[in-house]
Amino acid sequence: MAGKFECYKDKAGEFRFRLKAGNGETILASEGYKAKASCTNGIKSVQKNCLDENCFEKKTTPSGKFRFNLKSTNGQVIGTSESYSSESACDNGMKSVAKAAPSATIVDLT
Repeated sequence: MAGKFECYKDKAGEFRFRLKAGNGETILASEGYKAKASCTNGIKSVQKNCLDENCFEKKTTPSGKFRFNLKSTNGQVIGTSESYSSESACDNGMKSVAKAAPSATIVDLT
């Protein structure tokens, strides 16, 4: 099963997307957008920028876990991962985004 983006509305009424891997696990989540079109543009930006490893920024959380942000070429954060217990798991998460996002289908849950 291929990856998919889910576009949905959160409790505050903002549009968000999450990228799910083929196994159904969420591997990237967006910020909230006021307009659905902005959310759709965010998905397109993920699909474009995930192929450039320089757009991934790995971070360590205060609790010692690992996470990453995917940024656009202008430095804006497009999506954020979950927290991973190991750096290698975080690296695998970045690879999963790069593999799943370019051909992922978009499912509109709004």
